[in-house]
Amino acid sequence: MTEQYRDIFRCHSRPLAPIATGEEPILRELDGIAAVLFDVYGTLFISASGDVEASGSGRADAFRDALTAVGVAVGAKGEIGVACLLETIHAQHEAMRQISICHPEVDIVEIWRRTLEKLQGTGWLASQLRDVDLKRLAVEYEVRSNPVWPMPHLLECLQAIRDAGLALGIISNAQFYVIDMFSALLGTSPDALGFDPQLQLYSYRHERAKPGQWLYRKAKGLLERRSITARETLYVGNDMLNDVQPASLVGFRTALFAGDARSFRRRENDPRVGDLSPDLILTDLVALPRCIGIS
Repeated sequence: MTEQYRDIFRCHSRPLAPIATGEEPILRELDGIAAVLFDVYGTLFISASGDVEASGSGRADAFRDALTAVGVAVGAKGEIGVACLLETIHAQHEAMRQISICHPEVDIVEIWRRTLEKLQGTGWLASQLRDVDLKRLAVEYEVRSNPVWPMPHLLECLQAIRDAGLALGIISNAQFYVIDMFSALLGTSPDALGFDPQLQLYSYRHERAKPGQWLYRKAKGLLERRSITARETLYVGNDMLNDVQPASLVGFRTALFAGDARSFRRRENDPRVGDLSPDLILTDLVALPRCIGIS
């Protein structure tokens, strides 16, 4: 069914242009970089959504339209459904914190199952749910609530890093459909783009999310087995709290990506990042290869 999910991304995706952040780039050459790890949303891809847990008319419409797309009759306004979806996510997060997972990640397919069961119990849904394709439903909602498009110069940046022989990886808060998103919008898989399969750390696979350090420590250990130290690793992300802070805490060097105002997060009033400075500030991915010694 994965080709179906790619078709959904292709059908609903339209070109997006980044919105300038007004940040001044900080560009310098970092010596000895042997691995580059990236965030996905807001870094490799423009993400039209603001806060992932925001509600509002757009997400309400996305909720209703996604259900309609999979053949589920809806009997009320979409705001009720979005609220139930977010409540289900929050409840699962809390349950996972009770077993000492400080920054948990959910399985979005299971979240949709629980959400629909709750809504059917209240009479909000008019359809039987036995035959609903929950994975397709998750994708149908994602493409409507969070439109994405590749960042400018993404492919050129990745090709330069790959051709230089550096290790490429991903650490991202992401669900199962992220692989299909790559294939649909870039025409090829993360593996084919040069991302090492073992270094693709998506939160849904590990039940841990950023800003926790678990995924970063996992990446650090995998790189050490290849004789690549934390100091030789650069992490690139658009959020000071989710990306720069945990990457710095495990010893990675960091690049704050300020390429799009929709997703750029300086977190200026957050004391957790108040004294933290990234090694680089990038406003365009095209500048990254030069900063790691790739001409």
